[in-house]
Amino acid sequence: MTSVLDVQEALQAKGFDPGPTDGVRGRKTIAAILAFQAAAGLPADGIVGRQTLAKLIPGANPAALTIASAIPWLAEAHTLIGLKEDTSAGSNEQILQWALEQHISYHDDDVPWCGLFVSHCIASQLPREPLPANPLGARAYQTFGKPISPQPGAVVVFWRESLESGKGHVGFYVGEDQDRNFLILGGNQGNAVSIIGKPRERFLAARWPITGLPATGGPVFAHVPRVGNQIEA
Repeated sequence: MTSVLDVQEALQAKGFDPGPTDGVRGRKTIAAILAFQAAAGLPADGIVGRQTLAKLIPGANPAALTIASAIPWLAEAHTLIGLKEDTSAGSNEQILQWALEQHISYHDDDVPWCGLFVSHCIASQLPREPLPANPLGARAYQTFGKPISPQPGAVVVFWRESLESGKGHVGFYVGEDQDRNFLILGGNQGNAVSIIGKPRERFLAARWPITGLPATGGPVFAHVPRVGNQIEA
């Protein structure tokens, strides 16, 4: 398997500083990938796909890219599982920092932040990906990127309360349970980043970043641990 650590070590060996070689795809690693791609005459998108991998690590199998390399926004989401909003009078500073980094006016984590979570995961890993004009609005992601069938890493949108309410929820598809409910990794799910089930009948759209690697997967039917045993409406 070709991991983020492998990519960092290869970048460092070729004179491109990825920051600490710690297996974390942070800003310095993304900047080093962009610099390497530009120097190699490749499209500079910050993603280690087939062409970039062939020049960075000759002989490496592109099919062996780990999720952190192939779907980095989903890998970032996984690292945040368990992060909770501040249920006291204050707010979780990490959630507020996401908004600050993206120049989004957001000052209180009592305000729904599922869209902010998705925008953070996308923006931190795909710096050139266009985001919705209102990334706080869950249903704004119905036109994000390009349409795709539900599969790991897809941004999935659901209606909330009623189809006509304009309210919604957004997160990342990670699988489906035995009842065909979608299993969603998202923010503001039980006041935290978690995996929950969402009813299939509330599904509105699945979208894929236009600057990400091409999607090659499909539905995943497996048990994925989630919060409790309830399907969240």
